Amino acid sequence: MNQERTIKNEKHLIIYNDCVSDLIETKIVQSMDQYIQHGEITCLDHCKNVSLKSYKVCKFLNLDYKSASRGALLHDFFLYDWHIPGSHVGLHGFRHSKISLNNAEKHFELNKKEKDIILTHMWPLTLRFPKYKESFVVSIVDKFCSSKETLYHMYKRFIFIPIKSGQSILVKVYKK
Repeated sequence: MNQERTIKNEKHLIIYNDCVSDLIETKIVQSMDQYIQHGEITCLDHCKNVSLKSYKVCKFLNLDYKSASRGALLHDFFLYDWHIPGSHVGLHGFRHSKISLNNAEKHFELNKKEKDIILTHMWPLTLRFPKYKESFVVSIVDKFCSSKETLYHMYKRFIFIPIKSGQSILVKVYKK
């Protein structure tokens, strides 16, 4: 059973890599690795996480997994450190999807679904409702991955100290 699952996972990774390898291998996409997105996760790693999970969900649902994985890989292609004041204009959460789409269009040929995925991934914050099922999937997967990455980072910064059996308190750990 495990061997069958491993073979199936390897097959999916090959198909997934075929969908996105031309994007991932470019220097401009690799440059996303210099920006932190959530906690200690780089923008590139976050986008890869969202891309692979979106691929899997769309493949399972018989949707356009290629557009979903490609759009998801570029959904945060804004190319600046949003944590640094002055690195961008306006509120990052509201503006970066349009900036990401503009950057992606400068460097890559995108289809309508890929464009919509990038532009609407911040729904409902931006009020741009996804036009395609794949866009909705990526938006939800992005929120899942962002939450997981942020919570993991927060968890690593705290330790649990037992007080009594069955109880604990949080104590912040300051790293130098």
